[in-house]
Amino acid sequence: MTIQLAAAITSFVISFLILPIIIKYSLKKNLVDIPGRRKIHKKVTPSMGGIAIFCGFFISTLIWLDFQSWGYIKFILVALFVIFFIGVRDDLVPLRPMLKLMGQIMSACLLIFLFDLKLKSLYGLFGIYELPEVVSFLLTLFTIIIITNSFNLIDGLDGLAGTIASIALFAFGTWFFLIGDTIFAIFSFTMLGAIFSFLIFNWEPSEVFMGDTGALVIGMLLAILAIHFINVNYALPVENPYKFNASVATAACFIIIPLVDTSRIIILRLLKGQSPFKPDKSHIHHAIMRLGKTHSQTTIILATAQVFYIVMALLFNNIGDKFMILGVVVVSVILSVILDRLILKKLDVKEVPE
Repeated sequence: MTIQLAAAITSFVISFLILPIIIKYSLKKNLVDIPGRRKIHKKVTPSMGGIAIFCGFFISTLIWLDFQSWGYIKFILVALFVIFFIGVRDDLVPLRPMLKLMGQIMSACLLIFLFDLKLKSLYGLFGIYELPEVVSFLLTLFTIIIITNSFNLIDGLDGLAGTIASIALFAFGTWFFLIGDTIFAIFSFTMLGAIFSFLIFNWEPSEVFMGDTGALVIGMLLAILAIHFINVNYALPVENPYKFNASVATAACFIIIPLVDTSRIIILRLLKGQSPFKPDKSHIHHAIMRLGKTHSQTTIILATAQVFYIVMALLFNNIGDKFMILGVVVVSVILSVILDRLILKKLDVKEVPE
C-alpha cells in the first residue's frame, strides 16, 4: 500500500498547488459558470477545476507506475487524454451534444480495440456466458458511455461528484490492492488524491467546479475500473477470499448513486412524456434539497447511501448476480419512493393554511 499512498499524496499536492492558479486565471479570463434558471449555485464560479484533477492524476501516474507497465496501459491514458480535451473544449465553448457523444465513442473504441477492455460475457446472468463479438462490443460501448455520462449528470452540487467518486475510487483501489493488481490500484488512488485536493476548494461554499473536464475524465475512469473489476473478479479462483460471486452487481454497488440517478430521471421524464435528454431539476440531489437540506447535507446523505450499497455488497458477497441485482433494484426503488413521499408530505404541510 506504500506506493498507492505515495501516489495519492503526490497527486493531492500537485492538484492542490495548481487549483489556486486555475481559480485566479479563470476569474481573470471570465472562464466561469454563471448562475441561471437550472443552476443551484448563487455566485459566479470558476469551472475549470478538472484541469488540476487531471494534471495531478496524470503526473502522479507517470511518477509511480513502473515503466515496464507503460506498454500495457498507454491506451488507457490516450483514451483519457481524448476525453479530457473534449471536456476542456466543452467548458470553454460548449459542444453540441452529438459531437460530445462522438468524442466519447471514439475514446471508448480506443479502450475496446486497443486495450481490449470488453465485457465478453454476462457472467452467468440469465444463464448466459460467452457473448458474440458484436454484442460484446455494443454492450461494452453502452456501459462506458452510460457510466461516463451518469457521473457527469451527478455533478450538480458543491462537493457531491467529488465525494461520490472518492468513495467509489477508494472501494475499487482497495480491492485491486488486495488482489495484487498494482496498476489499477495506482490508477484509483492517484485519482482519489487529486479529487481530495479538489474537494477542499469545492466544498460548500464552492470556489471552483470540476466542469465537464473533470466529470468526464473521472466518469470514464470509473467505467474502466468497473469493467476491469467485473472481468478480473469473475476470473478469480473460487477459494480467493476477495472474490465476489456477483461481479456485475458489486461493480454497480461501487458506483450506484450516478447509476440510480440516471435511471430515475430517465423514468421520470418518460412518465411525464418528456425527452429523457431534456435537462431539468429531477435529479436525486435536487429532490433531497427540496426537503430543505443544504449542499453539504445533501452530499453527506448521498455519500452515506453509496457506502450503504458497498457494505451491502460486502455482506452479501456470496450471493450470485441474479439475486444481488434484484436486491439492488428493489432497495433503489424503495429508497426512491420514500424520497418522493417525503417531498409530497413536505409540500402538503406547506399548503396547509396557518
